[in-house]
Amino acid sequence: MTNTADLNVATPQYPRRRALRGAGAVLGGFFAVFALSTVTDIVLHATGVFPPWGQAMGDGLFLLATAYRVAYTVAGGYITARLAPERPMAHVLVLGVIGLAVSVVAAVLTWDFGPEFGPRWYPLALVVTSLPSVWAGGKLFEVQARAGAAPGMPAA
Repeated sequence: MTNTADLNVATPQYPRRRALRGAGAVLGGFFAVFALSTVTDIVLHATGVFPPWGQAMGDGLFLLATAYRVAYTVAGGYITARLAPERPMAHVLVLGVIGLAVSVVAAVLTWDFGPEFGPRWYPLALVVTSLPSVWAGGKLFEVQARAGAAPGMPAA
C-alpha cells in the first residue's frame, strides 16, 4: 500500500508550492526594503531631521536617504536569499531586476518635478545601486550559509 504522504510530494502541487515560496521570497525582500525605507522616511520627517513633506532638502540629506536605502536594499537581498526555497541568488537577481525597474520608472516620473524630489543624482544613484545592493545581500547570505552561520541552514 502506498503512503499518502508520498503521493503528495509527487503531485503537480509540489513544483507550484516551490514557485509560490520563490515568489514569496522575492516579495518578502521587496516588502522589507519598501517598508523599512518608508518608515525611516516618516520617522526622519517627524523628528525634524528631514524638513516637512514637500519642502526641498539639501544634498546631505539626500545622501543620508541614499545610504539607508542602499543598506535596506542589501537587507532585502539577504532576506530574499534566506527565504528562497532553492537557488537563492536567482531569486535575489529577480528582486534586483524588479528594484531596477521600479527605480528607473521613479526616476523618469520625478525627473522634472522640482527640488522637493531631490537633485538629479539622487534617482540615478538609486538606479545604479539597486542591483549591486541586492547582490551584496545575497552574497552575504551565501557566505553565512557556507560557514553554517545562517539559522536553519546547513553548511554548503
